[in-house]
Amino acid sequence: MEIISAIEEYQSKIAQEQSFLLFVKTENCSVCEGLRPQVEAFESDYGLPFYLVNAAKVPELAGQLMLFTAPVILLFRQGKEIQRWARFVPIDELRHRLDELEESLNV
Repeated sequence: MEIISAIEEYQSKIAQEQSFLLFVKTENCSVCEGLRPQVEAFESDYGLPFYLVNAAKVPELAGQLMLFTAPVILLFRQGKEIQRWARFVPIDELRHRLDELEESLNV
């Protein structure tokens, strides 16, 4: 996962990428650290980029996206958020939505 370390990087991704996954974590979050390797394992299966941001280091992004907990996984398509999971992420559902997103990009 490529790390986003500034709000401007996020805004650039929104403007440039057709679709992407954004994994939001924070400091000292055991749930984040447990979920991250599971999500990273999916990255090689999909053509869309995966990004990681630490909400504690980029608080303006957390504010812009109205994030009140961590971890949060967001899926974006054409600059719009299409799916959000917060705190507890059903891995099978995430995989299913990624499959749908990948399929829609290949049409």
